[in-house]
Amino acid sequence: MSQYDYDLFVIGAGSGGVRASRLTALGGKRVAIAEEHRVGGTCVIRGCVPKKFMVMASDFTHQFEIARGYGWDVQATFDWKTFLEAKDVEIARLSGLYAANLGKAGVELFHGRAVLKDAHTVEIVGKKTVTAERILIATGGRPWVPEDLPGIEHAITSEEAFHLPELPKRILIAGGGYIAVEFAGIFAGLGVETTLIYRGPNILRGFDDDVRAHLAGEIEKRGIKVILGCQHESLEKTATGILNKLENGHQIETDVVMFATGRVPHVKGLGLETAGVRLDDNGAVCVDEFSRTSVDNIWAIGDVTDRMNLTPVAIREAVAFHETVYRDTPQHFDYEAVATAVFSQPPVGVVGLTEAEARHSCAKGVDVYLTRFRPMKYAFTGSDERMLMKLVVDADTQRVVGVHIVGPEAPEMIQLAAIAVKAGLTKAQFDATCAVHPTAAEELVTLKEKQSPQNMAAG
Repeated sequence: MSQYDYDLFVIGAGSGGVRASRLTALGGKRVAIAEEHRVGGTCVIRGCVPKKFMVMASDFTHQFEIARGYGWDVQATFDWKTFLEAKDVEIARLSGLYAANLGKAGVELFHGRAVLKDAHTVEIVGKKTVTAERILIATGGRPWVPEDLPGIEHAITSEEAFHLPELPKRILIAGGGYIAVEFAGIFAGLGVETTLIYRGPNILRGFDDDVRAHLAGEIEKRGIKVILGCQHESLEKTATGILNKLENGHQIETDVVMFATGRVPHVKGLGLETAGVRLDDNGAVCVDEFSRTSVDNIWAIGDVTDRMNLTPVAIREAVAFHETVYRDTPQHFDYEAVATAVFSQPPVGVVGLTEAEARHSCAKGVDVYLTRFRPMKYAFTGSDERMLMKLVVDADTQRVVGVHIVGPEAPEMIQLAAIAVKAGLTKAQFDATCAVHPTAAEELVTLKEKQSPQNMAAG
């Protein structure tokens, strides 16, 4: 008989925590999980899933514009409250499924905040205290805002954006990452006068420079005002809205101000220090390649470790944890060539190295293949929107080490392109693949002309 109440206690019922707890319970272990909000975590409740619904809702405006070019006379209005109700019903259904699946696997679910009292003891605040042989931290991240900015209390984050009681007429979004860019597209698509402000020289820091420049131009075509190299000086509540005072001396009044200035690991008040769990300078839980913390019986996965903050990665880390700890097959997730998408409008899909990264890591240089073209769907609309596709190839091995797409269906395409990049396929193998015509994706296997240094400088 074990001296502990549970074999595994998981703190955080998001995608990673749920997967780890279910696998372990299905393997015959006694497992409990605690969640202080709703089962499903960031992705299901206040992240990827509701955001994608909002992206799809807002994109109809663009689709209606295209439809007119094809002869459709579209008369449509949008009702924010109807959308919110439909979205909330679906999120509740998904959260319920997650909770039900935990129950079917035999996982005991605690609704409440869990705090570590020592390396084996967890208090579910206000309810009970339990012990566990092993503990898994999977609490994810939370939005970060500059708390010392005057008037910051008047701003919202992405979490509140999902529940605005009414659609604003004017919004300013601070930030240049994928969350800021995605919500700028959402609100602009729903008819909101949208301004995006970012302190850096261009949006989507860390992405390929051609992608960043191309997307910045394309979102402005969708009516988003982009202000770069600038940030807030203060926010001031007025009788008619919120006055955004910027460091360049300009002032912009909007109804809502949203800060999407990054996320931080959710570790506050978890008792990690008490249990001896070490954090890095950014507040993330320090782990080794197998997700073990500085305490032998405590592990951590997902955004709380600040390694690669993507839902599918957290799930893979959960599987690796289970295989390592409970199936005696030590393994860790391979973070190389992980595809990702930005559901901006137009969307972005990327996998592998940026051109700059490849030039640093490929000893004999890189070959770059790039094309910009008008998607066939826009032929009748008079739109000047352009799609971008880019292949980055190791000049020595001819392996395709990066694929970058901006345009319609980019996220769907990049999932399949990721298989090729992960498998280490060469440009010749891309070329040997017969095109599907007429599609945008065929450009990936028909790119022939390398970018010259002059073209790259001009592009």
